[in-house]
Amino acid sequence: MPKGGARTRSGPAPDPTALRRERDAGEWTILPVEGREGATPAWPLTDESAREAELWEALWRKPQALMWERYDQGLEVALYVRRLVEAEEPKSAVVLSTLVRQLADSLGLTTPGMRSNRWRIDQEAAAVRPAAAAAVAPNSARARLRAVPGGSS
Repeated sequence: MPKGGARTRSGPAPDPTALRRERDAGEWTILPVEGREGATPAWPLTDESAREAELWEALWRKPQALMWERYDQGLEVALYVRRLVEAEEPKSAVVLSTLVRQLADSLGLTTPGMRSNRWRIDQEAAAVRPAAAAAVAPNSARARLRAVPGGSS
């Protein structure tokens, strides 16, 4: 059995603020926090259930929907919705939940999926920011020691 090699999530996550590599500059797509506006596309599969209709409508309001529309991924989104509804059922197969997570990643609905697609949601316009993210991390060893109770000044 082979070991090692490139895998989807091997190595560090891409850093949108990286300045070391020229290829990182400008490759990230910034999505508006408001999400996609306009009419929801027609359901592309057969026999849409009420739960599928609810999820379909909600997903097409997300910022990621702009990219799905750009790349004509309506069918992929519909398959995600259908499998998610099936996975919500009691006693559904575990493999179905794994598939739903993989589909969510590929559609950029998870944090790792957003990173691998190199998408970011415009945080400048976001009204709510976690306090920890807003705090500036100290850069010097002396500043870090001051932050520890009983540390030297």
